[in-house]
Amino acid sequence: MFLLLPYRDDNPTRKFALINWCLIAANLWVFFAYQFPLTEKQQLAYYSAFGFIPASFFAQFSPFEPTFAAWEWATALTSMFSHGGILHLFGNLLFLYLYGDNVEDALGKVRYLLFYLLCGLGGAITQALTNPDSQVPMVGASGAISGVIAGYLLLYPRANVRVFYWLFLFIGTIYLPAYLVLGFWVFEQIIALPESMRAAGGVAIAAHLGGFVSGILLVPLLKRKEVRFFQKGHSRAFARNTRRIR
Repeated sequence: MFLLLPYRDDNPTRKFALINWCLIAANLWVFFAYQFPLTEKQQLAYYSAFGFIPASFFAQFSPFEPTFAAWEWATALTSMFSHGGILHLFGNLLFLYLYGDNVEDALGKVRYLLFYLLCGLGGAITQALTNPDSQVPMVGASGAISGVIAGYLLLYPRANVRVFYWLFLFIGTIYLPAYLVLGFWVFEQIIALPESMRAAGGVAIAAHLGGFVSGILLVPLLKRKEVRFFQKGHSRAFARNTRRIR
């Protein structure tokens, strides 16, 4: 038994992460207000209506019909705020909570929201390209959050991340640099990719990697000019002192 679960970082933000908290709230609201009360049959209908379906998405191009095309692009957005279950939801939101606030701090609020949505779109299209004839609906914020992970890895690779570990009989917590924690996550995705491409459903690993690559490409374009790459992060004491000075 081997488990690594990050649950906090020693890298506070200088400003309140409004957009990140709004994204967390939106995901919770959609799931508990709209998905959670549904029966199993209603859930399937929900996924068919609001999930991202590769075959339907590519069908918009021949022949092109504006209303149909608009809805297919809309499902790329609605799928980002829908999830396949509570574990799927909270797993995604844990990573968004941990890393999204710092990426928002580095990009600014408007550009962070644009970044998040573009990474989600990049992840969805990457997954669709691996099987363009698939009728299986994709749901989840994993592509967008993978982009957030990429942004954090580029900007704060040396920040300390507190990790819960379970290795056979050994259980505890330890601080590890972000490049180890997130690098291990990237390694897991690469290893899992071949199997996920053979499966008809399940975890959309290609979407994770597509979102991650989107994040790598977009952060240099969208970050604030004064923000540097490969920072160690801000200690909590530094953040407190900064607030006192202001």
